[in-house]
Amino acid sequence: MGMSVTISAATDLDAEQILKLQYLCYQGEAELYGDYSIAPLTQTLAELRAELGAGCVLVARLGDEVVGSVRGAAGPGDTAVISGMIVHPRMQRHGLGGRLLAAVEARLAEEGASRFRLATGHRNEGNLRLYRKWGYAQVATEQVTRKLTLVTMEKERREQEAESAQGAAGAALATTSR
Repeated sequence: MGMSVTISAATDLDAEQILKLQYLCYQGEAELYGDYSIAPLTQTLAELRAELGAGCVLVARLGDEVVGSVRGAAGPGDTAVISGMIVHPRMQRHGLGGRLLAAVEARLAEEGASRFRLATGHRNEGNLRLYRKWGYAQVATEQVTRKLTLVTMEKERREQEAESAQGAAGAALATTSR
């Protein structure tokens, strides 16, 4: 019988594992755009630790190993900004990204968010597909470099989600899967 993946709040002790996983996960993104100087690949451990103290950072663990992470923070008005979602390549396509997204949305909803915003590169079909599946729609694009256009997507929290958010927040963080 295999171990279960759990999702919980990140601690300062997770920073090094998150940074290493982030470096691994963003290699494909850098290759897509021919740019290895993107922020996730140049972020320092000190910068990541500062993020851990400033917002909502969740990790997915398989035993003691961090195999996924996502960040969220209050944005303008009742909008929360979700960023930095990563899932170890060997754990991708098993629903872990969706679980992380649901967990961070539930956490941010507890803090008063009723709309969620995130961005991804225009060539990252996997991310675009996942976000659309979870109800996000494109609201803007921004050309960052000659090769990279960021696609900004938003999702409004529906009334039935709002009613079940209190129970879902705990459930999303407590659930496990193989």
